[in-house]
Amino acid sequence: MAYSDFTLKKVVQEFQLTLLENENLFDACGSVEPSAFLTETLNENVPLALSISTEKARSELIIINLFIELRKKYAHKISLFSGVKFDVDASKNLNGFCDFIISSSPEQLFITAPIIAVVEAKNENIISGLGQCIAEMIAAQQFNAEEKQEIKTIYGIVTTGNAWKFLKLVDRDVFIDMKEYHIDNTAKILGILAAMIEQKA
Repeated sequence: MAYSDFTLKKVVQEFQLTLLENENLFDACGSVEPSAFLTETLNENVPLALSISTEKARSELIIINLFIELRKKYAHKISLFSGVKFDVDASKNLNGFCDFIISSSPEQLFITAPIIAVVEAKNENIISGLGQCIAEMIAAQQFNAEEKQEIKTIYGIVTTGNAWKFLKLVDRDVFIDMKEYHIDNTAKILGILAAMIEQKA
C-alpha cells in the first residue's frame, strides 16, 4: 500500500482520527492580491488547462504557478517539492510519491520540515483525494516529530487546479473545510496558503 491507496474511511479508521467538518474553517483568512505576472499567467493558462483536462496540464499550467508565487512572496524561505518520494513509515503504509509538498524550511535539496501536503484530485474528484491527502499529512506529522520539528499544525490541499479544498491536522483531529474555493478567487486561495505558511489558520 501507499498514500494513494487510502480512502477517507480507511485513513480515519487506521489512524483513529476524528473528522471535523467545518464550513467556515478558512473564512477568517485574508486575501493576498496576486502579482500582475501571476494574473496574466493564469488568464492565459487556466482556459488551456481546463480544455486539455488532464492532471498534468492542470499541474503544470495552474497549480505550480500559485506555489511559485507563494515561494516568491516568502523570498524563497520556504521550499517546494513536486512528485517526490516521501517514505516515512512503510509499516503504516506511509510511503509513496507526493504530488506536492511545501516545507517551512528554505532547504530545497531534501525535505526537512513539511507543513503542507497537496494532492491533485484524480478525475477531477475532490472527495476521492481526501484519504490520500490525510495520509500524507499524517506522514508529515510523524516526520516532523521524528526530526524534532515543533510544527503544531499540518495542512492539506486537494485540488483540481480549478477547485481547491483545504484541510488541517492537529494531533488526531482532521478539520475539513466544506467550502471549495475556485481559481477565479486567486487572492483568497493565496491568502489561505499564506496563513498556512505562517501557521495562522
